Amino acid sequence: MLNFIISGVEIKSFFVNIGLMLLRIFAGLSISLAHGINKIPVSDGFIGATRELGFPFPAGFAWAAGISEFGCGLLLAAGLVTRPSAFFLSATMFVAAFVRHADDPFGTKEKALLYLSIFVFFLLSGSGKFGTDHLLRNKKRLH
Repeated sequence: MLNFIISGVEIKSFFVNIGLMLLRIFAGLSISLAHGINKIPVSDGFIGATRELGFPFPAGFAWAAGISEFGCGLLLAAGLVTRPSAFFLSATMFVAAFVRHADDPFGTKEKALLYLSIFVFFLLSGSGKFGTDHLLRNKKRLH
């Protein structure tokens, strides 16, 4: 199980790995500090909005979204447990794009879709060479 959690593709290009690191850090910190931090602790308004979307346990789902955006965003930025973090972030952005903004014009849901595509990418690829997961994989191989 640990192998999957810290696994990732191995890309040899230094410049591609720099690009992946910059994208991972920017996306992780952006979702965490621009969106998630405002949801911790969750407000009554956010719980009400979650209730209006039809979720059965709105407070729990509101907390899950807030923790996903804030906590998993920080983990993604660090490249630590990248794939599980990207999974939870992808699920949160899927709900944002296709449930919360389902009837909105594309321009309104575009940000959630962009985040979703980035998080799905890191779900599939892992952190890249310059992430904590890569360091843990190499340490595990040495033992």
